[in-house]
Amino acid sequence: MLDSDLAARLGLAQHMGAGVRVAIIHYWLVQMCGGERVLEHLCRMYPDADIFTHVVDRSAISATILKHKIFQTFIARLPFATRHYQKYLPLMPRALEALDLSAYDLVISCEAGPAKGIITRPDAVHVTYCHSPMRYLWDQYAQYHADGGAAARLLMPLFAPSLRMWDTVSAARPDRIMANSDYIRRRIAKSWGRAATVVYPPVDTRLFAPAPYATDEYLWVGQLVPYKRPDLAIDAFNQSGRKLHVIGDGAMLASLQARAGPSIRFTRRMGFSALRDAYAGARALVFTAEEDFGLIPVEVMASGRPVIAFARGGAVETVVAEETGVFFAEKSVEALLEALDRFESWLPAFDPARAVARARTFSPDRFRTDFSAVVAAAWQDRG
Repeated sequence: MLDSDLAARLGLAQHMGAGVRVAIIHYWLVQMCGGERVLEHLCRMYPDADIFTHVVDRSAISATILKHKIFQTFIARLPFATRHYQKYLPLMPRALEALDLSAYDLVISCEAGPAKGIITRPDAVHVTYCHSPMRYLWDQYAQYHADGGAAARLLMPLFAPSLRMWDTVSAARPDRIMANSDYIRRRIAKSWGRAATVVYPPVDTRLFAPAPYATDEYLWVGQLVPYKRPDLAIDAFNQSGRKLHVIGDGAMLASLQARAGPSIRFTRRMGFSALRDAYAGARALVFTAEEDFGLIPVEVMASGRPVIAFARGGAVETVVAEETGVFFAEKSVEALLEALDRFESWLPAFDPARAVARARTFSPDRFRTDFSAVVAAAWQDRG
């Protein structure tokens, strides 16, 4: 059920009733990233909800999620599924459609991998919260194909067309779709032909606070994978000689370490307390990825520090140019170097309080209210 206080505040209680059963469909639960943080908030909003997913690694997810009953599709019974779940992508549509959700009145699917393709009762309400249409099927297909191994390069062209067709057809199943940014709203319209309502993810900005001073070291944080372009930051800081602290792990770590000059240092993993200090003490965050939303820039702004971001994706909706950061328009070393010079000239005008205030507009309360308003509209459409 929906949290009773929130239901009353939104006028939902009279529509949903006391016996409403809720199911949340999440693509997979093998780590705690941005999508799983959103799921935690949904778990708090719907404390009695059951969770369905393709595979779960219980050692890798939070206590908040583990409080709920978690059911897995048949993907979990396949060999080495917890580690190699993505190799079973062609089977996931069948696994979703095999789920029996006939007992549930409200179904929430969280989409980044396959999740929305479940089949519900005709009178049930189904809403989708979309972090992204599957990148490896749509706009980033060429990059995933090029960066994949020999097996991926062979198999992707065979399976991708039918998976795209299923992805498009299954997009008609939710009653309402929410996008985590306007950038994703536009991708949903292009890929699925559906309208979506923007509901920004919740960022618990109360966990972050400014420090009394900042260092002269820039910060790059994230998975060291090609689409996030950490190589761009490495090459630019090699040329500039400015200090850069890279926090993250991934397939590119060894090659980036070999490529980096003496002004660049790496930390593979960092606890939350240390990461919070790193945010607050950074000269600025360097954000080279084209992300769907991007939690890290908001967390850094909540820590009172500015952001230097690539001017596409969710960052253009969170970072305010010449107020909480600066942008660079091209993914090139030259464009990033120019942005660094421009940033240094602008930095004396930066006000940490404005960055904190901007970050707080993406609060959990805003998410709860906006998300529940979409659920209310879907419920009322049902009549």
